[in-house]
Amino acid sequence: MTLLDDFFWRAMLGGLGVALAAGPLGCFVVWRRMAFFGASIAHAALLGVALGLILAIDPILGIAITGIIFAIAIVLLQRQTRLASDTLLGILAHAALAAGLVAISFRQDLRADLIGYLFGDILAVTTGDLLWIYLGGGLSLAVLVAIWRPLLAMTVHEELARAEGIPVLAIQLVFALLLAIVIAVSMKIVGVLLIVSLLIIPAAAARPFARSPEQMAGMAALIGAVAVAGGLGASFQWDTPSGPSIVIAAFAIFLASLAASAARRR
Repeated sequence: MTLLDDFFWRAMLGGLGVALAAGPLGCFVVWRRMAFFGASIAHAALLGVALGLILAIDPILGIAITGIIFAIAIVLLQRQTRLASDTLLGILAHAALAAGLVAISFRQDLRADLIGYLFGDILAVTTGDLLWIYLGGGLSLAVLVAIWRPLLAMTVHEELARAEGIPVLAIQLVFALLLAIVIAVSMKIVGVLLIVSLLIIPAAAARPFARSPEQMAGMAALIGAVAVAGGLGASFQWDTPSGPSIVIAAFAIFLASLAASAARRR
């Protein structure tokens, strides 16, 4: 039996891969106040699951395609409609979630798997899933490094960045695509409803202690990895759901960071 034949180590490797990719991206989600944007893409992921299963393709590929289309539509509509961004996100996210649930309802054999898609099934991660996670996560990190400086400039002051010649719309679209990819590869780990937690909680926990954006990105990835290891260990110890256990571990780290930050200020 090889190392990857053991489902525990596949789960651990999958979770660590997602944490390492989600941490740096999550920093920009926190800085740019895009948590609802990420949640909206995650809700659309269920429609991608339905389309993937109906078209007989890998659900992760279906989620990635749906997420990318959804992310591009959101970014473009935000610039062309008089509706507030949160209203537009709410409309599209819930419409996509409802469409996914309706589409899945037409397949009687898929209903038993719905909980796994909603809350993740990290213990069912396959070697093929690991390939998706590390290829998708590695690609996302490589592109994030390439757009790091213009994206950071836009985050600090978007109008000034535009005046300096930075292609703001193009960078926004690329970042939205990266979020869609990471959300797609994360679905098996924590599920559609909890994906955003791995983006924002580690970044929020790292924020009080980081002295630079790059340091915060590294710390967020590390905190996410610790949360995955702790949550997965707790799940095995107490037979709790693995995805929610990882989120609870991340939340516990966040509370500890708040307490430590408050103690430092005294």
